[in-house]
Amino acid sequence: MLNLVWLKSFVEVIDHQGFRPAANHLGIAQPTLSQHIQKLEEQLGVLLVQRGRSRCEPTRAALTLLPFARSMLRLDERARESVMNTRLRIGASSNIGIYMLQPHVRAYKDLGTGPEVDLVIDSNPAIAQQLSNGELDVAVMEWWNETPGFHAQPWRNEPVVLIVPPDHPWVSRADIDRDALSGMSLIGGEPGTGTGRLLATFFGGHGPFPSVSMQLGSTEAVKQAVKAGLGASLVLESCVKEEVRAGTLVAIPVREPGLAKELMVIYPGTLARHPPVSSFVGHLCS
Repeated sequence: MLNLVWLKSFVEVIDHQGFRPAANHLGIAQPTLSQHIQKLEEQLGVLLVQRGRSRCEPTRAALTLLPFARSMLRLDERARESVMNTRLRIGASSNIGIYMLQPHVRAYKDLGTGPEVDLVIDSNPAIAQQLSNGELDVAVMEWWNETPGFHAQPWRNEPVVLIVPPDHPWVSRADIDRDALSGMSLIGGEPGTGTGRLLATFFGGHGPFPSVSMQLGSTEAVKQAVKAGLGASLVLESCVKEEVRAGTLVAIPVREPGLAKELMVIYPGTLARHPPVSSFVGHLCS
């Protein structure tokens, strides 16, 4: 079993690029820090740090170990906080975290009855990985691949709309139908959000499907591209409320049966009765 104290010393040496600044930051003697690294190297049977005159460099083995060490230290911190009910760590995929969830987190904090709250916003796949690793207590996501040991429950059904620039020929349309949408070339946004599955369901799994002309990686990048006249895109309605209000984008609904994503709240089954988790989920889904 890897010693967490040694791993903490290892991470500090890498982050500070030297033993002296790492020891000062940890508040321990430099010989003690050196002993931690030596013991860790002996345990793993590899060299982790190349000692230089001006600074230390991580070896290839160190770079391989580093993300695992950080994850183990975060998990240790989360375990302590969870047992003591001192902090709730909430994850959200980018669109949800940026455009929808924050007022709910603020309202929960304003109740003054729960623990301190951390909100982590990242891509949908990254949030799923952190939740699986135990680094998050609860997550709100656009897409979740059902996994044993986790509870998933609906939060809200969010419409998906077609966004176009104000000078687009379709701005006067009340909606867009399946046939028109299938023939379009769309700007792609963040991968891993389940939009592909949503379209497959909408088009019956057979197509024809809209083509994707670009993959820009985020809704913010997509909105800027649409404003610049580079094309149209499908986004969650809540993500473009400000732009629609300001007149810089036009959002066109999809004709019935419509397009919508069921946003999910997910948490480990072991935390179902954990007071901070149950209180936050109850607050969010009430």
